[in-house]
Amino acid sequence: MALQWELLIRLVVGTLLGGVIGYERDVHGRPAGLRTHLIVALASTTFMLVSTHFVYFQHYGKDDLVTVDSSRIAASVVTGIGFLGGGAILRTGVTVQGLTTAAGLWLVAAIGLSAGAGMYVVSAAATLFGVVALAVLRRFEHKDDRLLRRKISIVLSEGGPPLSAILAALAGAGVLVSPAEYEKHVEEHRVYVTLQAEVPAGESDRLLALLESQPGLQRIRVEPIA
Repeated sequence: MALQWELLIRLVVGTLLGGVIGYERDVHGRPAGLRTHLIVALASTTFMLVSTHFVYFQHYGKDDLVTVDSSRIAASVVTGIGFLGGGAILRTGVTVQGLTTAAGLWLVAAIGLSAGAGMYVVSAAATLFGVVALAVLRRFEHKDDRLLRRKISIVLSEGGPPLSAILAALAGAGVLVSPAEYEKHVEEHRVYVTLQAEVPAGESDRLLALLESQPGLQRIRVEPIA
């Protein structure tokens, strides 16, 4: 019974520490926030517990011819989190987004593994260093939390306004736009434009209203950038 409580404590500690990293990501409006990081930490902690204790719960006898490599399950977590992190990385034009989010998920998995192994000091220290790297060191990257980063994808019809007019309207609303990715489909009589923009906090609704008011727009998509 004591072992069951010990495993439960490890599960709770790993999940909560992963949630700390997730909360920091959530505060800064990242796509992978509290729930995602908490679930990754919970899963990795559970895998570690299974990896280190499943032999005990199988009640193998000393005369049973059983050979077990208990590290395989935990090692597979590292591979699995690589696929999850890869899905968080996006390439738009010449820029790459989501590297910090992917690294955060990787860190949370490591925190869960260490907590599942009973290494509470290591897992707590990794959480502390992670929060410092994400929350404190970001100040040296000149990132302004008053501006929200958004990816804007629009489809213009042939008779729609020129792209310069849309960019001018966005600039007039205080939206900072980086160089656009422009693609024209002659046979479809459509123009596909992808923008990366910095929008003042609290102005997302105004941004949508501004875009919807532009004539000739057939499709509008606004999504956060990690």
